[in-house]
Amino acid sequence: MADNKDMTYEIILAEKARNGSREAFCELYGMYKEKLYRYALYRLGSPDDAEDAVSECILAAWQGISSLRSTSAFGAWIFRILHNRCMKQLRKTIDLRENLERIYDDTAGSHTMPGSSDLSVSIELAEALSQLKEEEREIVLLSAAAGLTSSEIAGITGMTPGSVRSKLSRSLAKMREYLS
Repeated sequence: MADNKDMTYEIILAEKARNGSREAFCELYGMYKEKLYRYALYRLGSPDDAEDAVSECILAAWQGISSLRSTSAFGAWIFRILHNRCMKQLRKTIDLRENLERIYDDTAGSHTMPGSSDLSVSIELAEALSQLKEEEREIVLLSAAAGLTSSEIAGITGMTPGSVRSKLSRSLAKMREYLS
């Protein structure tokens, strides 16, 4: 969690970026790039897709920075953009997977993929995440992968910070139960 000095500096940078400063925007990106990538990677499961989503997010954020209403909400604002990019990518992936499955079913029948029995911690974690409802999964990823606070997550999801904390706690308990 950022201290007040860091938060004040971020607000100043966001104000400068909103007024057209590329340097300020680049510095903000530098502050968020690891969290953005980590969130996208956990959300999409592919380093290439995560990089694409973050790139699209940054481009959209730069193009829309003048519409940022509250400079103190830059973090929530940029994660909302990334969330939308990830959802768009997931929809494309689902459509592609459905098309490939349909083609596969029509031509080959059922075969197992080589190496499909290899279970790793990341696969188990992905399976635990898949047991959650979409809203629960989103809250866990925004908290764990992106490192956002309940207030920041509330700004993205439209919930209250208390609801976010409650849903996060219940979601983590569900994951622990699944993994045990």
